[in-house]
Amino acid sequence: MRIAKEHSIFLEAGFTPRDQQFIEQSEMLKNIFSQLLVETINMSEGIISPEVANSGELVTDLTLAAERETQFYTNIKIDSNITRMEAALAESSPSNITMNTVRMVEDLNNRAIRAAQQIAGFKSNLLQNVLSCRMFTTNYPLLIDHILREAKFYLRMLTMLQKREEFDIAREAAYQETFWNRIMAEHSKFIRGLLDPTEEKLFDTANDFGKKFDELTLEAKNLSKDMGLLPEVTDRSLKNTVDIRNFKRQGTEGLIQCQIRSIAFPLLGDHVVREANHYIRMLKDFKKGKVE
Repeated sequence: MRIAKEHSIFLEAGFTPRDQQFIEQSEMLKNIFSQLLVETINMSEGIISPEVANSGELVTDLTLAAERETQFYTNIKIDSNITRMEAALAESSPSNITMNTVRMVEDLNNRAIRAAQQIAGFKSNLLQNVLSCRMFTTNYPLLIDHILREAKFYLRMLTMLQKREEFDIAREAAYQETFWNRIMAEHSKFIRGLLDPTEEKLFDTANDFGKKFDELTLEAKNLSKDMGLLPEVTDRSLKNTVDIRNFKRQGTEGLIQCQIRSIAFPLLGDHVVREANHYIRMLKDFKKGKVE
């Protein structure tokens, strides 16, 4: 929910005044996912696993500052009370899951699926317009395609949850590592492209990460030919994801403190840190032979 909400913010910030209709649609989608996120947080109290709550994939200690600075730069309203609510989940007391809880989650998932379909359609339309030169945005076409793939990935996971589908853990791990290694590679390239030309050292570091994750993406794709290599690929993916997470975090701190020359919003930096934290948790689960 949070990721989709922030995608709406990044898209809204990238439009020109000419495309007021797209600005309004982005604002509407931001509000839809904000409301769904509040419901999810309220429903998660006492139920969410400590592992997820403390993983840094929901919020980080930089999120509030990143939201504040991004709202200042864009004048797009960002409700930081939601972030405070989400941060408090780590301290919630355990509670029992009832049949009513299950029904409420199923209803929430159905509404989340409809919202995800809506934002995926919006992103797809936007991408087609940009690629055919019918409109301009400051967001890279690859970034729009990137967040469209994330929306489709989210839809896939929600649909599997609703259908209670069983899956082969090893093959699911290979699928997700292919997906997330490509995401990490593209994050590296976005960072590289959003840096000021004078930030040569950071540019080179981001470029190196892009190459490493391109290689890891290919290795994960090739697992379909030899699943025996999965543990080795998982280990390399984990090591490099921890490294790029640390690099992203340093970059986000630099953006918040106005110490890095860039055209990236601080919230985009924190956003990609949280996605790396999510992937780190998933990779650790893959090593244990589970998917949560």
